Amino acid sequence: MLEPSNNNELPAIPGKRYFTIGEVSELCGVKPHVLRYWEQEFPQLKPVKRRGNRRYYQRQDVLIIRQIRSLLYEQGFTIGGARNRLAGDDAQVDLNQSQQLIHQMRVELEELMKILRR
Repeated sequence: MLEPSNNNELPAIPGKRYFTIGEVSELCGVKPHVLRYWEQEFPQLKPVKRRGNRRYYQRQDVLIIRQIRSLLYEQGFTIGGARNRLAGDDAQVDLNQSQQLIHQMRVELEELMKILRR
């Protein structure tokens, strides 16, 4: 996702399950109003909303925000270009996960066939 050089300038992500918008703002070096705007522009970014419409981001959300920040601020992508890049990355990740799942299912089915043949 992010190149190691980009990770060095941002603080480490603590081992928490949920982060408030203020915490994410500090972790990613982006103002809260920018985070709210990015939620509208990037479908991959969906924080959990609880009482009073408060946003709670998970670790995966923080990683996506850091990637968006890198694409926009460091690599010079437009919002649309960054959205397309993320969509392409998601498609590749989905493909890899599907291939791994199919491989695992095949291994399990072969083991089951061996058991049934006994």
